[in-house]
Amino acid sequence: MAAMEFLPVLFMIAGVVLVAGATLFVSSLLRPSNPYAAKNMPYECGMDAAGEAAGGRLRVQFFMLAILLVVFDVETMFLFPWAVVLKEIGLVGYVEMFVFMLLLLVGFAYAWLKGALEWEA
Repeated sequence: MAAMEFLPVLFMIAGVVLVAGATLFVSSLLRPSNPYAAKNMPYECGMDAAGEAAGGRLRVQFFMLAILLVVFDVETMFLFPWAVVLKEIGLVGYVEMFVFMLLLLVGFAYAWLKGALEWEA
């Protein structure tokens, strides 16, 4: 492939960056800017923060579980392309996928042993 074949793609990227930058610049000039204390206060669901949220503490378990779910879902998505080309990749690809699965299992065991899957009330 010649570099000239990518010229339309580069023009499109440049156009998108130019339009996005111009939009942000013009909106920064036109928008009202009147911050005050009540507007800058943190809130949750339109109500004042109360309980643990008022002190700035947050539950890490929610985030740990979400991150673990995303990681394992993304790693599981690698199994589908592997299954489609299983006959073409041969024994080497088969062994590599089982090494990948072993690493996934080790990560799951580590998260389990560290208590990342425990839910404390």
